[in-house]
Amino acid sequence: MSEINPTREAIKLYAKQLKTPSFTQYEDIIRQLEAGQHYEHFLRDLMKREVLQRQENQQKRKIKAAKFPFPKTLDEFDFNRLQQVSSATIWELASGDFIKNRQNIVMIGNPGAGKTHLSIGLGMRACQAGFTVKFYTAANLAMELSEALQFNRLSKFEKNLSKVDLLILDELSYLTFNRHQSELLFQVISERSERASIIVTTNLEFSRWTELFENEIMVSALIDRITFRSHILNMNVDDSYRLLQTIQGGH
Repeated sequence: MSEINPTREAIKLYAKQLKTPSFTQYEDIIRQLEAGQHYEHFLRDLMKREVLQRQENQQKRKIKAAKFPFPKTLDEFDFNRLQQVSSATIWELASGDFIKNRQNIVMIGNPGAGKTHLSIGLGMRACQAGFTVKFYTAANLAMELSEALQFNRLSKFEKNLSKVDLLILDELSYLTFNRHQSELLFQVISERSERASIIVTTNLEFSRWTELFENEIMVSALIDRITFRSHILNMNVDDSYRLLQTIQGGH
C-alpha cells in the first residue's frame, strides 16, 4: 500500500472545491515541462488543460441534449455522391455562420440521399461551436406538441424550443398531419422565422407539401417563412445511399 501524500490529497480537495478536476493531473503537466521552463509555464498549461476539458464536456452535454438518433459526422459523408450540391457549400454551412445570421437550410431530395446524415453532421458541428441544438423527426415533434397541448404544457414546450439556436426537423415527408398537428407545427416554424435557425429535410418538393398539410393557405405561408433567408439544397441523387451500402455489403 503506497503512502498517502498530504500535498497530493490537499490538491485533490482544493481541485474539488474549485471545480477544476483537471488540476489533479498536475503531475502530467510537470513531466511535460521542458528544462528551464518556470512556474508560469506550469500554471498556464494546467489552466489550458482545464479550459479544454470544460469545452469538451460542454460539447458532450450539448450533443446529448440535442437528442440525435445516432452520431453522424460530416467527415464520414461521401460528398462524391452529391450531384446538385458542392461539398464546399456543405463545409461553408458547417462553419455555423447561417445560425449566427438566423438563416435556414431546406434539404429536398429522394429517400436515401443522405439528408438525415448531413443534418446530424451539421447539428454536431453546431454543438461543438457552442450552439444549442434540438433534433426531431417531423412526426415526433407533431406528437410531442399535441401531448404538450393535451397536458397544458404547450407554452412551456414552445418557449423551450424558441431558446434553441438550431432546430432540426427531419423527414417532413412521410406522414400527413391532421389540421390540429399542422397548426402546431406551423406555429413552431413561424415563431422561428428570422429569430432562430431551422434545418428541414424532406423528400417532397414544395408544390407537393399540400399532401402533408390540409390547409393550402397555411402551406403557402409555411413555405414562405421557411424559405425566407434560406439555403435550399437539391439533394436528389440517382441511387439511394442505403441501397448502395446494402449492395456493397453483399459483395
